[in-house]
Amino acid sequence: MLRRRRRTPQGPPAPQAIEPGRARRPRPLALVTGFDAFGGESINPSWQICERLPSEIAGVRIVTQRLPCEFRRAIEVVAEAIEREKPSVVICIGQAGGRAHLSVERVAINVDDARIGDNGGNRPIDEPIAVMGPAAYFATLPIKAMVHAMRAAGVPAEVSNSAGTFVCNHVMYGVLHFLNSPSPLGEGRGKTRAGFIHVPYSEDQVLDKPAIAGMSVATMVKGIEAAIAAAVTHETDLKLEGGALD
Repeated sequence: MLRRRRRTPQGPPAPQAIEPGRARRPRPLALVTGFDAFGGESINPSWQICERLPSEIAGVRIVTQRLPCEFRRAIEVVAEAIEREKPSVVICIGQAGGRAHLSVERVAINVDDARIGDNGGNRPIDEPIAVMGPAAYFATLPIKAMVHAMRAAGVPAEVSNSAGTFVCNHVMYGVLHFLNSPSPLGEGRGKTRAGFIHVPYSEDQVLDKPAIAGMSVATMVKGIEAAIAAAVTHETDLKLEGGALD
């Protein structure tokens, strides 16, 4: 006669032990920024996009930060967010009214030359962003892979070779300069990749602007999501044409 073995109640599985001196690796994080409205507009689609992004894209956690449209202060706010969140990728978004495509910027130049005042009334003209900084910084994101991904998602996109000379260029240059500067704690920031994307006016903004391009915020969100996914999954860029004749 066979006897049945008594089953002992099973509790929850024991947590996996972490080797001494070895901490859990934090989840990868992408910091995405947008701006306040400026230039007489009541809205800024760059921040509307940030408000509509999911909490995770391509396995990477998404954290957003709203920036004031002000010289110097905008850099301070995004630098504080970088120090706090320690992202692997920083993607700043800003509005370029009049453009018809989502524009992934290739380069930021070391000059502020404001045609209008910012939201704080500042209007620097022919002033360097960083007195001892290089003339320009190139984006460290895979810009052509991002454009390719946005187009594959059905969203008009392009590589842009000028981020202007207003607060958007100021922030792109400032972020890249900050990431290339040594941390006060001696921690390197060089592994964080960063860049900038300009977006057009939203459809609501062009209702009173005849013959000016506009795009729905939903379409912009779709494009930005595709761009973020490409940025976090491509270690190197694609070899595709993206130049311009003018």
